[in-house]
Amino acid sequence: MATTDTTQHSEFFKSKVLGHPAGLFVLFFTEMWERFSFYGMRVLLINFLTMAAIGYNPGWEWSAENAGALFGTYAMLLYITPIIGGVIADKFTGYRWAVVIGAVIMTLGHAAMAIETELWLYIGLGLLVIGTGFFKPTMTSIISEMYKDLPKKKDGAYTIFYMGVNAGAFFGMMLCGYLAERVGWSWGFGLAGVFMLLGTLQFWLAKPLFGKIGDVPSKTDAIAEAEKNNEEKESIKRNPFTLVDKILIVITAIVGLAYAINDPLSKIANINLFPFELSGIEGQYIVVLIGLALFLYLVIGRINRYATIVRNRMYAVIVFAFFTVLFFLGFEQGATSLVLFARDYINRELIGNEAIIFNIVNALLTVVPLIIITYVLFLLGKRTFAKIPGSNIVLAVCFVGIWGVVLYMLNRDFNTTAYEVEFTAQKVAVIDEETGKQKLTKEGDLVWTEIPISIDQDASQAKGEVFSKKMIIGEAFSDFKVGEEINIITKDENYTKFGYLTPERLEGAKTNATTLDRDSGIVKATVTEVKNHWVEITASWFSILNSFFIIAFASVFSKWWESKYNPSAPQKYGIGLILLALGFGMLAFGTFGVAEGIKVSMIWLILAYLFHTFGELCISPVGLSYVSKLVPARMIAFMFGMWYLAIAIGNKFAAVLGGQLENIREEYSLTTFFLIFTIVPIIAGLLIIFINKPIKKLMKGVE
Repeated sequence: MATTDTTQHSEFFKSKVLGHPAGLFVLFFTEMWERFSFYGMRVLLINFLTMAAIGYNPGWEWSAENAGALFGTYAMLLYITPIIGGVIADKFTGYRWAVVIGAVIMTLGHAAMAIETELWLYIGLGLLVIGTGFFKPTMTSIISEMYKDLPKKKDGAYTIFYMGVNAGAFFGMMLCGYLAERVGWSWGFGLAGVFMLLGTLQFWLAKPLFGKIGDVPSKTDAIAEAEKNNEEKESIKRNPFTLVDKILIVITAIVGLAYAINDPLSKIANINLFPFELSGIEGQYIVVLIGLALFLYLVIGRINRYATIVRNRMYAVIVFAFFTVLFFLGFEQGATSLVLFARDYINRELIGNEAIIFNIVNALLTVVPLIIITYVLFLLGKRTFAKIPGSNIVLAVCFVGIWGVVLYMLNRDFNTTAYEVEFTAQKVAVIDEETGKQKLTKEGDLVWTEIPISIDQDASQAKGEVFSKKMIIGEAFSDFKVGEEINIITKDENYTKFGYLTPERLEGAKTNATTLDRDSGIVKATVTEVKNHWVEITASWFSILNSFFIIAFASVFSKWWESKYNPSAPQKYGIGLILLALGFGMLAFGTFGVAEGIKVSMIWLILAYLFHTFGELCISPVGLSYVSKLVPARMIAFMFGMWYLAIAIGNKFAAVLGGQLENIREEYSLTTFFLIFTIVPIIAGLLIIFINKPIKKLMKGVE
């Protein structure tokens, strides 16, 4: 048996691409398409849920608070279900089947979301959570098994695999976001599902390349592995779960799940599982605090039963986990508040030379990495086509599709023209819902808004002052003439941007208005001037910057960690938190003193993503690495579960806080919102640097 396995392993490594087994690149592309789908959907969800119901690309008009509650629960569960999925893969299905099962379930989830109804949204998110539970923990496990006899090559393998993760995230957010914002939400959600399905198919068809790698371990293998680790096991004092431990695990798990479900349920459907308050604090938060207290009691109780060295090292992991939560509270604003900020408050429209420059930069940013990855596909096909032709053909179809979408995007943007149009609008008072009176600015001035008069309204019966208003719009492949009358509609709730309604969109807008029993918002406008090139950067485009900066700077940070100036783990955490704070500080500075309705320069958001990525490069690789170094092998699974639980908590509360963007902006300012995420990480970063020596003492020599 052992000889056969070794022979298969040797055969597996004979088929190489760029110095690594071809199977690694099958996993690279599988993970790339999964991340394409995941991040493509992720960048759309908050945008879609909060987009105005009447407009150029209508959404569901949820409040940011409600959308954040739902997204936070979804993001939280994504980090919890892999703990269960990993156990199932280990004991029952094996890694390869777990990948396929997870990917198929996720494909169904994407398909459900493309239907765009509330019921199918919840079903889709549920399927994505379950599918991720199977998929997420198994890919890295397959790589670990592939390289178990070649540990020196493992770092390089994970680096290549990590590039696949970022390539998928990069193209998913760019292309799904582009189709969703330019063509329609269903196209974005649908594209994510299509590539998830094709990625699964190419992985399954590559089965002959892997032999027994990824199968369920046989009993013989399991016994051999147990004997191999027996010496290490005996050296550690056993710490079985007591009855109290088990009861506390069940209670805290129920409390956590109940909160995760209740938060969106109470906000969206007004169904509250904890309908009480204590000193002004909502019932669900009181229950969560009790659950956290019980969980800490459980963890500390278990850790205290270990020998001193093991106990101290595990305490160090707990400290890192706490600061990880604080980091993700800020970093994961990229999925909620920063998407809304990019959409509603950033000046994303470029005209003339600025538009041309952006289109050239965007083309290079997209085409160059796609050429490189396509070349890797060519090398993979050259080495493996005879053995796995079906997998190669499916991958080729994937890349033809990707190139098609990329060329469509670039062609459209390079052929978009700016037009100045004129239409009739009215000046209307903004009423405070609580007082019923007209709102006042902080300076005491009356607040007005300018609303266009739609085709459903009579200008002679307008409530406010009627006047002519001019606006710049852009349209691809168009040839409007001065004096031509066209139909336009707003792209946002504030009527600051408008889009041209093609005949198909015009009919869709009328149908949507009839369904909602509301004014259609369709405005008759006259073209007054034909301008030059024009481009509107999609709100989702800014989200790709994180992946781009990771690919660009990961090697720089890697060399820093290998140099003599390599900081300790607590110092890396401190630097990462401070860099995160600097990113939000850029946004606080950029929004300071900006008048209502004035858009902010995109440079501040680009700099924010740059500093956030620097912070991520300091913290994300460090955290998991130190869990593996500090925790004995027998407890790795338990502590990894703890680690992902910390990230899950960070994701949930990040979305909850991100949902407060509009509330804080209305009550105070955008600057105040971003200052919260500037001050807290700076304090946390300075604190962990300050306690560097006590933490290193707990780590007992682990570097």
